[in-house]
Amino acid sequence: MTVATGSTNASNGTDAEARPVFATEPRILGLPASAWPRILAPVVIGLVTLAAWEFAVRWNGIPPYILPGPLLIGQTLVADWGTLSGSLWITLRITFLALVAAVAIGVTLAVLFTQSKWLEMSLLPYAVILQVTPIVAIAPLIIIWAGDVNLALLICAWIVAFFPILSNTILGLNSADHNLVNLFELYGASRWQTMRHLKLPAALPYFLAGLKISGGLALIGAVVAEFVAGTGGSASGLAYRILEAGYQLKIPRVFAALLMISLSGIAIFLATSWVSHMLLRRWHESALKREN
Repeated sequence: MTVATGSTNASNGTDAEARPVFATEPRILGLPASAWPRILAPVVIGLVTLAAWEFAVRWNGIPPYILPGPLLIGQTLVADWGTLSGSLWITLRITFLALVAAVAIGVTLAVLFTQSKWLEMSLLPYAVILQVTPIVAIAPLIIIWAGDVNLALLICAWIVAFFPILSNTILGLNSADHNLVNLFELYGASRWQTMRHLKLPAALPYFLAGLKISGGLALIGAVVAEFVAGTGGSASGLAYRILEAGYQLKIPRVFAALLMISLSGIAIFLATSWVSHMLLRRWHESALKREN
């Protein structure tokens, strides 16, 4: 039997020539071209909105103590940066401490709950009650019982940020493939080995989704607790600065403080989203780049 051969100009059939050739996406200023519409679209909308806001304030002659324009808010932010930045640091410190505590306690309890259904049935309802109780209603009691204002603010922020970590991690741990769980049991894996090598990796995407939610909630909890506490002096956060400026009718400072809170929340969301992308980009379907 003879084998037909191609012409001398045909491919020699090596693996290198058999590999598919993917088109490389052009990059602009270091970023893929497809990423720029997602960046430019919200930026353009934001600039148009700010320009319309400034025009409406100037055209209608609205006084600054009712509604300041974006330019005045920016000038106030620069002029009062020394005062507002110190308050921002206090609020962010409480936020990050509460988020760390929420992660540590939430993940620990989630692991314990999945190891003992009796423990989950006994304690999870109280976690739900703690979550659905308005923090504004119980913050005064926490401030009285804690004795220390900073500790009370930390507890309030932790209560708000705790439940998404707990519930999402429990869901992720229970979402591990039961066939793989049975396979681990068949090969004699211990409960810790099953948890470490199967359930924790399966729960990672769920935990990271809860982390993105809890990051913003921790900031909200810290600000709300500061409003209730009404702290002042060197230990005052941005919420107190908003109250102080409101009493003095310094509305541009109120907007400047609100802007700092909003930008901080955006920064926290972007940071947690980046962490999620870095941990999932090589193996999870939600972060893998599709070719079609």
